[in-house]
Amino acid sequence: MRKALIVWGGWDGHEPEQVAGVFAELLREEQFEVEVSNTLEAFADADKLLGLDLIVPVWTMGEISQQFVDNVSTAVQNGTGLAGCHGGMCDSFRKNTDWQFMTGGQWVAHPGNDGVNYTIQFPQSSSPLVAGMEDFNVSSEQYYLHVDPAVEVLATTRFPVVDGPHSLNKAVDMPVAWTKRWGVGRVYYNSLGHHADIVEKPQVKEMMRRGLLWAAEGKQNATLNQKDVSTIGNSYSGMADSQ
Repeated sequence: MRKALIVWGGWDGHEPEQVAGVFAELLREEQFEVEVSNTLEAFADADKLLGLDLIVPVWTMGEISQQFVDNVSTAVQNGTGLAGCHGGMCDSFRKNTDWQFMTGGQWVAHPGNDGVNYTIQFPQSSSPLVAGMEDFNVSSEQYYLHVDPAVEVLATTRFPVVDGPHSLNKAVDMPVAWTKRWGVGRVYYNSLGHHADIVEKPQVKEMMRRGLLWAAEGKQNATLNQKDVSTIGNSYSGMADSQ
C-alpha cells in the first residue's frame, strides 16, 4: 500500500486541520495508508521520509529547521512526491529559500484579499493532469506568486482583476497550478485553497486529486542512480546556510 504523510499547522486562518482532513479522506479513498501530523517533527526522521510515496504540507507562515527541509528535499530528490496547495505549501516558510526552490514558487500578494471573483483557465497542454478540465470561476483569494521559470504551468488566472499598484502594468497570466521535478521526485502545486470549502469545490478537489496521485506515482516510476542522487543531495542541502 502506498504511504502518504500530511503535516498541518501554522496560521489557523487557512484552516489547516480541516484542509488536511480533506486530503486525508481523498487519499484513503485512493487506497493510501495516511499518517496525519500537526508537528514539524514529522520531518525529523529522514529514513522514514525516504520510504514514503507522498508528502503533503499544509503549513503556512511558519519557521522550520534547515535539517527538516534537507530531510524533505532529500526524500523528494529520491522519488517521494511532494504536493500541496495555497499558502500551505508555497507560503510555508518565508525565510527558507531552499523550501521555495523545491516547491517552485512563493506567495507575495493577494490583491483584493478574500472574496475576489476570478477565472481559472486551462491553457492548451498535453498534461493528463488537466485533460477534460474546463475553465471555472471562484470567489476567494487570487494569489500573486513569484514563480520558478522551470515549472510546467497547468492552469492560470488573469491579473489585474482589482485595482492596486500592480494594475498599471500590462495584463499577466499568473500560474495557478504547476508541476516541476526535484531530483527524480515529482512536485505539484495549486494556489487555490484559502479555506477548506474552496478545496472541497468539485473542480479544485479534482485538480488536487490528480496532482496528489501524479506526485505519488513518481516513486515507483523513478529509476535511481544512487551515486548521482547522492551528489544532487549534497549540492542542495544546507544552501541557506551558505548564503
